[in-house]
Amino acid sequence: RLGSVIAYFTSAKFLLYLGHALSTWGDRMWHFAVSVFLVELYGNSLLLTAVYGLVVAGSVLLLGALIGDWVDKNSRLKVAQTSLVVQNSSVILCGVILMIIFLFKTQLLTLYHGWLLTLCYILVITIANIANLASTATAITIQRDWIVVVAGEDRSKLADMNATIRRIDQLTNILAPMAVGQIMTFGSPMIGCGFISGWNLMSMCVEYLLLWKVYQKTPTLARKSVKVEASELKQLNAKKESDMKPAEGVQLIVEKDVSGFEPQQEKEVGCTARIAEPFITFRDGWVAYYNQPVFLAGMGLAFLYMTVLGFDCITTGYAYTQGLSGSVLSLLMGASAVTGIMGTVAFTWLRRKCGLIRTGLISGVAQFACLILCVISVFMPGSPMDLTVSPFADISARLFENEPLPTIASPEPEMIFATGMPNLLNGSIAPANSDPEMSPEPVPLISVSLLFAGVIAARVGLWSFDLTVTQLLQENVIESERGIINGVQNSMNYLLDLLHFIMVILAPNPEAFGLLVLISVSFVAMGHIMYFRFAQKSLGKQLFVCHTPDPKAAPDSSPPGNTSTV
Repeated sequence: RLGSVIAYFTSAKFLLYLGHALSTWGDRMWHFAVSVFLVELYGNSLLLTAVYGLVVAGSVLLLGALIGDWVDKNSRLKVAQTSLVVQNSSVILCGVILMIIFLFKTQLLTLYHGWLLTLCYILVITIANIANLASTATAITIQRDWIVVVAGEDRSKLADMNATIRRIDQLTNILAPMAVGQIMTFGSPMIGCGFISGWNLMSMCVEYLLLWKVYQKTPTLARKSVKVEASELKQLNAKKESDMKPAEGVQLIVEKDVSGFEPQQEKEVGCTARIAEPFITFRDGWVAYYNQPVFLAGMGLAFLYMTVLGFDCITTGYAYTQGLSGSVLSLLMGASAVTGIMGTVAFTWLRRKCGLIRTGLISGVAQFACLILCVISVFMPGSPMDLTVSPFADISARLFENEPLPTIASPEPEMIFATGMPNLLNGSIAPANSDPEMSPEPVPLISVSLLFAGVIAARVGLWSFDLTVTQLLQENVIESERGIINGVQNSMNYLLDLLHFIMVILAPNPEAFGLLVLISVSFVAMGHIMYFRFAQKSLGKQLFVCHTPDPKAAPDSSPPGNTSTV
């Protein structure tokens, strides 16, 4: 028994989990802290944070296909190690620059009329964006490729590994910001920068070693499908077959060993062709994504990003206007993590009972049913929704009545560090009723309670659905194109996420939040309708026939629902 325990803790699967946990912990600490640092640096204004968010989303949207193409064209170990080093080095460099700014901000303001400080801000945002792009490359290669190879052709093992990866994500999403928040609360932002830089330096060395060990323990990682055609995606740009059904099951196609792959001497390429190559790759990547048999499933997942019904700064900012305290919100976030983990458990159970595609259908119905509570909350007592108030009233008042732009209320920045929940709706961190003498009558909590009950309960279906689509992409995208297709999928996710922030910018006042909820639920419904259409094409008349899949069935056996599976 002791031998089996030791064998597990030294297996490629466990080492992959450990490396992912270290990487995700560092990522979550950095993403939380960098937004707080930018708020702190720019006079407690949200401007730099907004610019950073826009740059990050725009970069992944434009470069997602190119990053995926780079992942496909290079050996697995080279891609993983390069992206790891670039990501962690960028975070370390950013931390050092931020420490310098915090130490010498007064002096930097006086040099060259403040332009040197502005240059430092630009440098921080640029390097942080490079770190995020490298993180995207790491996620594509590890979570969409390495994990498939390590699982082999065991679909149940792949499903369990996907679910475990998501559980690690859920835990680090909560614990990492809490940890770094406490350090910044009881220390200072500069100490927080130093801690994150030190963590990333240590983590980079350990992760590098873990990647090498996983690579050694899994010989098939050294063999990778590569295409020999002039264009990587040439054959996928052909006309899409309307009756194509996904072959569910992991199909590891070993065509060429690229572990020591030396590219053949290429013909002389003109300057114009080199300039046009990224644009051609971008176009071919999106066309290839459209031609995938799981295109509708991927689009369905992307549409779920167009929502305010999550635990981001928008929803938590609204909660503050409704009188919820930071401590209550932290408990709600903890509850959402628990339901998210329940979703990963439900996914593995449903896949075994009903098959992969039907698991997505059941998860979608469960998520939408829970979100009905959010729709009901819009019309309950305590809801501030007032359609007679123009959604643009807040913007017009600030532009035409010379009101100051929203800024984070000072002097309590430690509240940001403790909760990470700046109120984006009225520009204040403190809850709307933080001062008993100045606050209006208490707002009824029926509406906001139903809202968060729906959001938290829907996480079960959401994460189960996410895992379903993730495994569908893993199983049905051929090995040599996993990178570029998943890169485009990331771009689609970021595009819809960007649209949801634009939606909030256009209607920022609390009276319009109910309208945003209704729009969000509509997009979720459209996403699941797309998935239903995909399932209908894939399963045909057997769509609603739920049965236990045969684990020994061939990967492409009929019905396609006999598969297993962020």
